[in-house]
Amino acid sequence: MDAGQRREKILNKLNKSIKPVKGTELSKEFNVSRQVIVQDIALLRARGEDILATPQGYIIPRAYKENKLTKKIVCKHEGYDEIEDELKTIVDLGGKIVDVIVEHPLYGEIKSPLEISSRLDLKEFMDNIRKTKAEPLSSLTEGIHIHTIEVDDEKSLEKIRKALIKKKYLINGD
Repeated sequence: MDAGQRREKILNKLNKSIKPVKGTELSKEFNVSRQVIVQDIALLRARGEDILATPQGYIIPRAYKENKLTKKIVCKHEGYDEIEDELKTIVDLGGKIVDVIVEHPLYGEIKSPLEISSRLDLKEFMDNIRKTKAEPLSSLTEGIHIHTIEVDDEKSLEKIRKALIKKKYLINGD
């Protein structure tokens, strides 16, 4: 298989997947290095394909599900333990954390996809943060950040909001 055929198969796999696909999984499937996959994804993006790199892998974003409610919430906290607690609270109450957004004074809005919908996703995310010792985006804004969350209904959203208010993570009860 040549490189062009491989890229088409990668694109096809991503189009069929409803969950992120790890680069290491793609590299094993196509018997190439992880770096080759990174280059393939870059070339697919350059030709206009909408592929996101998330902590869980590559995904082609879909419009939010019709039967799901999406809302933005504004939070503030610091430290890895509070990040984990905030995200765990959302997931445990039925939410999916779609992304994190910060408003940077110089660069404007900085947004990163998270796609965290389970404890396993959260564990992998936190393991990566701790392993890389990466600073979260909220460190740029004194802990203030926005999440887009996806829930089944208003009742689930209200449970999440109340829990985050109780933990003093939600700003102004928003």
